[in-house]
Formats: sequence, structure tokens, C-alpha cells
Amino acid sequence: MQKSKSTPTNSELEILTILWTLGMATARQVHDELVKTKSTGYTTTLKIIQNMYDKKMLTREPKGQTHIYSPVLKQAEVQKQMLGGFVNKVFMGSSKNLILQALGNKKPEKSELDEIRAMLDQLEKGGQS
Repeated sequence: MQKSKSTPTNSELEILTILWTLGMATARQVHDELVKTKSTGYTTTLKIIQNMYDKKMLTREPKGQTHIYSPVLKQAEVQKQMLGGFVNKVFMGSSKNLILQALGNKKPEKSELDEIRAMLDQLEKGGQS
């Protein structure tokens, strides 16, 4: 099964996460952040970034002899798209099963439970969170 161009691969998602945090960065800056959690070479990082630019996931602005990259894809949109696909594939489209599994894996803090209750109350009232 081939992913669509708009669905980031795991490596692309790692880079997007860094850029969502930084806002914009050079390939070197992205790589420096990436190697804090993953062993990878600079040329690999640069190639993935260039592919992401070609796929229109990133914008690129020249700055001297380097380029500054910024994410085109919005974090909330990617999360929504990927979660929807995940729920459909793993939980057969059931949000309830996803939530029950997530809550069963790790006991939520009281503050998290309060937030969840508030979201459920809002949903029951017909509003969006």
C-alpha cells in the first residue's frame, strides 16, 4: 500500500515535528535537532528535506549559501488526517475503541480526566472542542 504524497512518512514526520517547533530552520539546524533522538547522517536528512520540498510539504527561502525551510503542512491537519487513517485501520473506525485502549494503557492524571470530561460535555452539547 503506497502512501499519498500528502501523508508524511515516519522520517518526514520527524522533520515536520522539528519544523513545527522551530517554525523555520536550515537543513543543518533540523539535522542537529534530529540527531538528539536518532542516529542519521546529514546527507540523509538533507535528501529527505529536499524530497519534502519537491512534494510541496515545505517552503524554501534562500539565505546566502543555504536555504531556510518552513512547513507548509499544518500540524493539526496532519494529526487529524493520520489519526483518522489510524482509527480506520486499527480500530475499524471506532473512536470509542481507540479512547478505551488509550485510557487503559496508562492511568491518566486527574487534570487529564478533567479535560476529557470537559470535552465530552462540550460534545454532548453539540459543540466542537
